[in-house]
Amino acid sequence: MDTLRRHALLIIILGSLVISLAMGLRHGFGLFLEPMSSDLGWGREVFAFALALQNLIWGLAQPFTGALADRFGAARVIVVGGLLYALGLVMMGMSDSALGMSLSAGLLIGLGLSGTTFSVILGAVGRTVAPEKRSLAMGIVSAAGSFGQFAMLPGTLGLLQWLGWSAALLVMGGLAALMVPLGGMLRDRPSQRQASDLSLGAALDEAANHRGFWLLCLGFFVCGFQVVFIGVHLPGYLFDNGIAVQVGSTVLALVGLFNIVGTYTAGWLGGHHSKPRLLTWLYLARGVVITLFLVAPLSTTSAYLFGIAMGLLWLSTVPLTNGIVASVFGVRHLSMLGGIVFLFHQLGSFMGVWLGGFFYDLNGDYDVVWKLAIVLSIVAAALHWFINEAPVDRSAPAQVEA
Repeated sequence: MDTLRRHALLIIILGSLVISLAMGLRHGFGLFLEPMSSDLGWGREVFAFALALQNLIWGLAQPFTGALADRFGAARVIVVGGLLYALGLVMMGMSDSALGMSLSAGLLIGLGLSGTTFSVILGAVGRTVAPEKRSLAMGIVSAAGSFGQFAMLPGTLGLLQWLGWSAALLVMGGLAALMVPLGGMLRDRPSQRQASDLSLGAALDEAANHRGFWLLCLGFFVCGFQVVFIGVHLPGYLFDNGIAVQVGSTVLALVGLFNIVGTYTAGWLGGHHSKPRLLTWLYLARGVVITLFLVAPLSTTSAYLFGIAMGLLWLSTVPLTNGIVASVFGVRHLSMLGGIVFLFHQLGSFMGVWLGGFFYDLNGDYDVVWKLAIVLSIVAAALHWFINEAPVDRSAPAQVEA
């Protein structure tokens, strides 16, 4: 028992370090929008499209990297993902065209993120930790990603101001390479096949015929739309309204700091209360916070308060959403099924970051996308209310459940 506990603790620690690096580096990408666009003579849509493509590639690749992690373990997937992530950052630092930006920041980093973030690592944690502690453990690892966002953002801004955007990205590529040895040490054990386990095809068929699975996917689309739009475009929105770029960096750092509290708390609450109901109230709270931010006079103080409030709600969806997948379908194919749900998150991310750039170049502001974010909060809240997290009954013929 002590050996199993030590192994679980090691998986949690290594997974937390990898996800801190992956999410921490990514969280600072919004700081590069204005300097890269200005220096290279791009409209903001070029940068926004590359980041949108990154989120789309990340999502499209996630079910496949998740399936590989379920089959062979997370270590190999993380090593390859870390290499692609580092290469993408180096090439992004050398980019001078829209095509180069799309290939580096979009394709390579998107593939790298699919192998080094939530679905792969939370799948390893879910397979290792006892069911009654699973939601809390996922909350701890998700909180580590939030800590990375908080801790690395000031360093990213410092590198940007000290070295300029190109050299800063090269240094960040070196940091991303640290995920390779960390991933190599994360020796999780794929679940032993049981006689009652479903095949990959049967698991996909079961999920496809479960109404709650699709409601969860659609709800996670909203999460992606909101957080990536805000993460990428908020610094520019503040700058356009006369607020210093350092304030935008601090706001994103506050998001990361308070998300540590939010994700840990969400993980703990998910072990004691209905996860779908928690998600309903979480999305409603997001809508309220965004509305208050827009109607209140914009100032440095209101921006900081927005960062704190959004931080509490930022990645709190992750342990709850993955916890529902594990509760309903089990852990045998958790990374793959979680990857499919995450694909919808990334489709939402693509739309949020791209529409932000599109409407800014079209209208000169972000008003339309802010309003969409509020409406989608209400939609997501309603969707999660009808999700049932009870395990599927495999003793009877498959039935469509909510």
